[in-house]
Amino acid sequence: MARASKQERPRVLRKDRTGANPVTVGVVALLVILLACYLAFRKDNPLTTSFKLQAVFQTSNGVRANMPVRIAGVDVGKVTGVSAQNGTQASVVEMEIDEEGLPIHKDAELKIRPRIFLEGNYFVELSPGTPGRPSLGTGDTVPLTQTATPVQLDQVLTSLQQSTREDLQGLLQGFGDGLTNEPVAEDDESQDPSVRGKTAAQALNDSLRDAPGAARGTAVVNSAIVGDGNDVSATIKALDRLSRSLSGDTAALQSVVVNFNRTVSAFADESDALGETIAELPGTLKVANSTLTALNAAFPPTRAFAREILPGVEETQATIDAARPWISQATALLSPEELQGLTGILAPTTENLAKTGNSTLGLLEQQDLLAQCASKVLLPTGVIAIEDGPRSTGVSNYKEFFYALAGFNGESQNFDGNGQWIRATIGGTYRVETGQVPLQDEKLYGSAALPPKGTRPAMVSALPPQNFDAPCKDQQRPNLNSARTGPADGTTQRPGRVLLSSTASNSAARSAAATPRAAEKAAATEVTDTKPEAKDGERVARSERSDDDVASGLLGVLNPLRSGGGK
Repeated sequence: MARASKQERPRVLRKDRTGANPVTVGVVALLVILLACYLAFRKDNPLTTSFKLQAVFQTSNGVRANMPVRIAGVDVGKVTGVSAQNGTQASVVEMEIDEEGLPIHKDAELKIRPRIFLEGNYFVELSPGTPGRPSLGTGDTVPLTQTATPVQLDQVLTSLQQSTREDLQGLLQGFGDGLTNEPVAEDDESQDPSVRGKTAAQALNDSLRDAPGAARGTAVVNSAIVGDGNDVSATIKALDRLSRSLSGDTAALQSVVVNFNRTVSAFADESDALGETIAELPGTLKVANSTLTALNAAFPPTRAFAREILPGVEETQATIDAARPWISQATALLSPEELQGLTGILAPTTENLAKTGNSTLGLLEQQDLLAQCASKVLLPTGVIAIEDGPRSTGVSNYKEFFYALAGFNGESQNFDGNGQWIRATIGGTYRVETGQVPLQDEKLYGSAALPPKGTRPAMVSALPPQNFDAPCKDQQRPNLNSARTGPADGTTQRPGRVLLSSTASNSAARSAAATPRAAEKAAATEVTDTKPEAKDGERVARSERSDDDVASGLLGVLNPLRSGGGK
């Protein structure tokens, strides 16, 4: 059926057929041929985007467009343009880099090199940088610190002007004179004794004799510098990275240069002190040599000690394991349930003790004043012997005080001759009466066989002056031997007096042991003798007449067996 349908189609004549215009086809074919020829003779691919790179040079140095860019002598791009950098005298060279020259790292370097004689002109030599550093992107700029230009012959000739050549000749002439000049005594004062009197050339020749030893030392130093493996290469690589880092940051490099200039200027200002320091270096090196020799001698014992200590170091782990139970117990002891809790409980007590300690300072100050009072006033006063005429004992008064206590003790004993009963001498018609006794509301009475001649010490009308503003240690010591003898009747402005009585009829009033109440009753009926100047015969008669009455009255009062006795 397919064949049948094909045979059924109508047949079109050649003259009626339509298609592409031959002229159009010819033109298109011609354009394709021309494009193929262009692409065949052109190295760049117009359908791809080229890598653009810029670099800043101090001078373009005759670089022109289409000059090659090479890596290790292989063309990897070309120069597309040269322009001036805004605000500076530098030039910006624009380049296109092929894919074969990528990647280019941030530490890349570019140099303008002269081409060989047959090529002429220049080319840009590109060092793509360290593989481990970040890569540059299209359109990035390499800074001026990473570019270099060749030195031209005219620049060399310009540097060697006549004045420069004359200075160079003067330098060489001065250097020759310095080597051959004969030294004077002033020049030799600051030199080493081994080179005194020699020229610089002779001293330099003598130094060559020490060259073998110095060379051996230099060899040792170089061997130490080489070290193990690639120490020198690693150091050089590190210095290279440091140099590249500094060159990549112009501001930081400028700061380093400025600071270095300041440091050198400071050294220049202290050139005299620096010279003196350098002059002291030989002695310092000698001391250093002896020190290093001693240190070298100390190394063998140190190594021996290290070997001996190794077993102990090896046992350190076992020691730690053995100490762990103790550490566990100590940790438990220091837990809040143990010492920490106890510390918390004792904290208030410690605070109170601290406050008590602060309060004790005032007490200690008062105790110090009391001790000084005792050592400077009380004790020196206690050792004074009181002068009392024929009754003086010649011993310290504090001893007399204890003698009195011993007497009171003996008086209170009952088994001796005294007993507890008070014995009093009975007799005398002269009654002695005191004033108001302190701490009591009564007076004391007594009788004397003879009239008193005076009172000692004499009663005073007022207490000695007291200074309450000065401490006791600064007070004046009392004068115990300044006592005076007062009048017999004890006349004073203060309470207390001595009265003489000639009455002998009242036995209670004459009794030395009579109670104060009985004495007051007796005083109501007594007649006070207001004539102390009575004759001695009358007083003796009165005394004899009243002796019996006084004795009988005293016995009656003291006898406990009588009716109502002892009251």
